[in-house]
Amino acid sequence: MALKRMDNVGIVVEDLGAAVEFFRELGLELEGRAMVEGEWAGRITGLGDQRVEIAMMRTPDGHSRLELSRFIEPKVIADHRNAPVNALGYLRVMFAVDDLADTLERLRPHGAQVVGEVVDYQDVYRLCYIRGPEGILIGLAQELAPA
Repeated sequence: MALKRMDNVGIVVEDLGAAVEFFRELGLELEGRAMVEGEWAGRITGLGDQRVEIAMMRTPDGHSRLELSRFIEPKVIADHRNAPVNALGYLRVMFAVDDLADTLERLRPHGAQVVGEVVDYQDVYRLCYIRGPEGILIGLAQELAPA
């Protein structure tokens, strides 16, 4: 059997509404919101009886999804949002954008802050990392037109 696809990336947040609005502004579409709860869900995660509000966001091409989760029960026990880019474990998600400057301008009112600098890589990509809502680390990449 072969791998079919990567279905989604999950991010745990405190303020689900603010995170949804941030990712909408970035260009993702809200597929839906739901409450995931009960013993069956806890058997998957190993957390026991749980209650989680989720929002599923879809990229405009329809190929990728981002699952935003707000845990009501059990309470969140660790916070990795401010980990530097060289921390172990899952760290960031990268999005391709048409216009990096415009994207940054639209996201700043939603709390986005550039981590280092916006840098051109070999006239191929314009790249940066930003901290989004709640300090979530996000990569942005604009493909540069060939000269």
